[in-house]
Amino acid sequence: MKTFLLTLGTVAALALMPMQPAMAQSNDTLVVGVDVDAGTLDPRLARDTTAYRANDLIYSGLVHLTPNLEAVPDLAESWESPDPTTFIFKLRDGLTFSDGSPLTADDVVFTYETMTDPDFNSPIRSLYSPITKIEKMDDRTVKFSLSEPYAPLLSYLDIGIVPKKLVEGGRDIAAEPVGAGPMKFAEWKRGSEIVLEANPGFWGGEPTMKKVTLKLIPDNSARAQAFEAGDLNVIQSPLSPQDINRLAADDRFGNVIIPGLAVTYLNFNAGDPLLADPKMRQAFAMLVDQETIVNDIYQGADAIANAAILPSSWAYSADIKQPAFDVEGAKAKFAELGWTDSNGDGILDKDGAPLTVTIATHSEDPNRIQAVEYIQAIFTQAGIDAKTQLSDWPSFSTGYVLKGEHQIALLGWVNIVDPDRLLFSQLTTGGGRNWGGYSNPQVDELLQTGRSSLDTADRIAAYQAAATTIAEEVPYYIISYQGYQMFYDKDLPVKVEATPRGNLRGLIGLKSD
Repeated sequence: MKTFLLTLGTVAALALMPMQPAMAQSNDTLVVGVDVDAGTLDPRLARDTTAYRANDLIYSGLVHLTPNLEAVPDLAESWESPDPTTFIFKLRDGLTFSDGSPLTADDVVFTYETMTDPDFNSPIRSLYSPITKIEKMDDRTVKFSLSEPYAPLLSYLDIGIVPKKLVEGGRDIAAEPVGAGPMKFAEWKRGSEIVLEANPGFWGGEPTMKKVTLKLIPDNSARAQAFEAGDLNVIQSPLSPQDINRLAADDRFGNVIIPGLAVTYLNFNAGDPLLADPKMRQAFAMLVDQETIVNDIYQGADAIANAAILPSSWAYSADIKQPAFDVEGAKAKFAELGWTDSNGDGILDKDGAPLTVTIATHSEDPNRIQAVEYIQAIFTQAGIDAKTQLSDWPSFSTGYVLKGEHQIALLGWVNIVDPDRLLFSQLTTGGGRNWGGYSNPQVDELLQTGRSSLDTADRIAAYQAAATTIAEEVPYYIISYQGYQMFYDKDLPVKVEATPRGNLRGLIGLKSD
């Protein structure tokens, strides 16, 4: 297992004294390089990291998650749980949105009622499915009633609260958001940049940074070069390994290199006729050379994965093992399933049809492209007619994988603050993010137990049992546990606090921190 340079505890305590600015921008302006444009700035509908990070600045949730993933008060000054299926939140007095309008319990109820409405089609609706009722008790008090105990609930209540009156009045907050976060929306040049300004009405006080610009530079190396040239103050994962190594050795820049809360994985479409049999998925998985992908293509920036639970999680077990790289073993398994080179052309076939499969990823990440091409080469050597498909992130994520049109797709999950966040919606029958159509009633039951039990030992047992079955049936093949890397201008006039989630509140100089 790779040894990372800093621990989460170190990150939480990281602080730098202000220095003279060396960057081209104003001393109270933060320019952050991002890899993809946001799809929406409505926090209820966000699907990508840029949207998550912008929305974390524009909006505030009931709670905020610290770098150590502890839920602390944000809009809610306190909460209580009088029984395992009831949570009562008390809002801070005098809260306002960035336009000056009051934020009350009505807005909290509206946010969660819309998000849990199946017709609204929120991609994160399953995170809140145990919520049966959200009630306004008074203008500052909200009651959540649950169908059953729900262990990860607090970890998911950092979602931004949206203004009910504005939304119902026709405001398109997806394009022109209004929130109650430390920054407020100023401008969005699609395909170029998102500009935010300090919110003087933020409950925690106006931040030091008066302007934050999220500048889109899709190519990882071009983004690193822009940082080195002084056009950006901050860049963070995803970054190319060669750039990570070079920047880490450059003492002009500050850096944080830690385990992340993300995975890179292959999504096998169990709904595709070729991949419906778990044994076929196992055979393909045995042709995935994690060692080369992680340590050569990614140059050790990530860590080789063994299963679908992060090593930093309380539920992790090193004893759970996915299929190992074994070309001859994969060929033997294909042969058991009837796929042989019957005509001597080097391509496996069955009933006269060649073994053909397509591996897809998005075009913005050169390392993922290289990984897909390498997997294709190994597949080809094993007698598979392997093809690749590349498309831009919006087409890939919402137009291809989301519709279940892929066979094998290389992509990632981020923000895994609890095992439930990676597994429940993605791998339960009919789950909102179950793009590969995987279904196993036993796994459904185990993942339901994992989220509903309040006993940590029971949760560990449930998640480890589910992860064992997932490793065997391979709807997901976790290639790596992603590392998180951030590089920043040492002359930032703020205390720097990084989080493995990649959010940016720790870079804007909040007085409440």
